[in-house]
Amino acid sequence: MRILITNDDGVRAPGLYALSRSLQEIGEVRVIAPEREQSAVGHAVTLHKPLRLMPIELPGVNGEVFACNGTPADCVILGRLTGSELPDLVVSGINGGANLAEEVLYSGTVSAAMEAAIQGIPSFAISVASYDEVDFGPAARFARRLAVLLGDFALPDNSFLNVNVPAVPSEQIQGVALTRLGHRAYVNRIDRREDPRGETYYWFSGNPTESDSAPDTDIAAVTANKISITPAHFDLTHYEILDNLNSLLEGLCEW
Repeated sequence: MRILITNDDGVRAPGLYALSRSLQEIGEVRVIAPEREQSAVGHAVTLHKPLRLMPIELPGVNGEVFACNGTPADCVILGRLTGSELPDLVVSGINGGANLAEEVLYSGTVSAAMEAAIQGIPSFAISVASYDEVDFGPAARFARRLAVLLGDFALPDNSFLNVNVPAVPSEQIQGVALTRLGHRAYVNRIDRREDPRGETYYWFSGNPTESDSAPDTDIAAVTANKISITPAHFDLTHYEILDNLNSLLEGLCEW
């Protein structure tokens, strides 16, 4: 199995290192990851500057490892176009911090898996629901098990999996749940500050407020110390209201 690994935390991130060490036990890994952190860049693709792949070494990681000056989605596109053979699987992570609910729309980690789906390559994104003192071992072992299973399972076209692992020891994980995305809005905050030259700059921050954490959601699963697997796709069409918009369309046709 040929596995392309990327992330949005940067090529030196401990989660990527743990993932690469784990997945090389079941296949041939190739790592292409951003040279620096690219968290919350979403699905950005670079069109207005040259992209470079700089070979580096990660101790104990076999196969090619490249630092890229592009985004996570760039890394996947380059991985598809520059290798001698197409990857059989793309795995993005392991992200430090959960990617739940609406966070999938901002996450570079999730967007890399989505780009793989666009490119027709099976993929999943995997995250650990903690930012501090993260033990990536349980997620790395689960990623290896999931990668093996996906070798014999055909994901539908244009789809991928979003995986979130609770930040607890393996013995405290209460199983695996198939979930839907919950709803997690943010109370945004903006700080207006001045730099040493007196110029104004702004700093964003925010705290999540969960308005849909029903038992079948990714939020509820991780809260219950279960590994959440959410099947996702990039068709954003709201099919349920198509018919209801007919009257609006009729009005728009009157010039």
